[in-house]
Amino acid sequence: MFLHLDLDCFFASAHRTLDNSLHNIPIAVGGRSNLNIFSSKKEVRKISSNSGAFVSTILTNEGQKSFKDYFVDQDGRIRGIITTCSYEARDYGVKTAMTVNEALRLCPNLKMLAPNYPLYHELSEKLKALLQKEMPLIEQFSIDEFFGDVTGYLEEDEVEEFAYKLKQKVFDELKLPISIGIANTKFLSKLITEHAKPDGVKFVPKDKIAQFTKDIPIKEFPGIGKAFQEKLSGYAIKTLGDIKKNRELFYSWKKPGIDLYNRVCGIRDNKLTLEREKKSIGIGRSFDAIFDRVEIRRRVIILSRYLCFLVRKANVNPLTYAIKIQYEYKVKSKNYINVNRIFNETDFKEAMAKLFDDNDIHPTHGVVQLSITVSNFAKTNEYTYNLFEYEGDLKKKELTDQVQKLRTKFGIDIIKSASELKND
Repeated sequence: MFLHLDLDCFFASAHRTLDNSLHNIPIAVGGRSNLNIFSSKKEVRKISSNSGAFVSTILTNEGQKSFKDYFVDQDGRIRGIITTCSYEARDYGVKTAMTVNEALRLCPNLKMLAPNYPLYHELSEKLKALLQKEMPLIEQFSIDEFFGDVTGYLEEDEVEEFAYKLKQKVFDELKLPISIGIANTKFLSKLITEHAKPDGVKFVPKDKIAQFTKDIPIKEFPGIGKAFQEKLSGYAIKTLGDIKKNRELFYSWKKPGIDLYNRVCGIRDNKLTLEREKKSIGIGRSFDAIFDRVEIRRRVIILSRYLCFLVRKANVNPLTYAIKIQYEYKVKSKNYINVNRIFNETDFKEAMAKLFDDNDIHPTHGVVQLSITVSNFAKTNEYTYNLFEYEGDLKKKELTDQVQKLRTKFGIDIIKSASELKND
């Protein structure tokens, strides 16, 4: 038996734990690309491994900033998108991913809040610790979503009462509303959570699942994206019931089709992912068009420092480095290089700067987005280093590790290279 737990309007609810005046009014948390990482001003920033939609791993607290300070740019324009909004705001038509401008047109009295990422991550970690004490196995699916497996721990007739008590415990200890879906398989429990919201519990026994799901539109099932929805519509498949009637079709699509069919039908979907193996690590930022290549190159170096911190925290040795440059007018350039050496910050910064120089194919265009990624993580003893570079690389790695310790303790910006600095 599986429980899916989803914090309701998490970012908005998190702010309400600190400010009672935010209850029962339309509020929303808005986000902007975190461009202050490119500033030379001193600020303490740390990193979290939590992830999810609209979640930053770079923990800066913008929550104390006023609407004007955070959402209004130097030209007086309102910037940003809605990352989370309360149900009171949704009643006006405000939605996630909507621009702040549009949200304010729909709801003029909307209270806009700047994000407080340290608070979100702190509450998420507290919830995880609470759930670990209450259930034998849990999986953190995102910053505000968890699965719990209580198979063998609770009987079917006990699980609903358990969920209500758990929901109350979460509210008593963390002041956070949470919705819980319960089913005999993992992804069906996630589907059912949508019918438990807001702030409720929904349990569908195994013998009632087929009847419950047969008329649910395919877009509501987790993992069916727009492209796949369009593909299925070509076969006149519109509901989960339609999927169940087309076993042969889905099995003809091999693993992706078989996995989806089994999840919808509650077949062999009974294992939690207790640890997720990362296949790549990346970081990127969007900004208004910049033509100055010295400034763009400086930003590549800064992003490289942040990515280096994430790589060393993950304790991996990537052998592939990639960059994507997006210009005005939706023009893009991307490329990668393969290396065979011990990862260290000095060489990584140099490699990424060169990768940018070599692939800046439109030097007269303004750049509006930079993204850098590392992948192809080497496993111990599965590749050989260049013996002539090994000793030097090892010393550079040791220096990187010492710097890593300082940044972990005092913040990621405690040590910067001279090439990262400029006069703000």
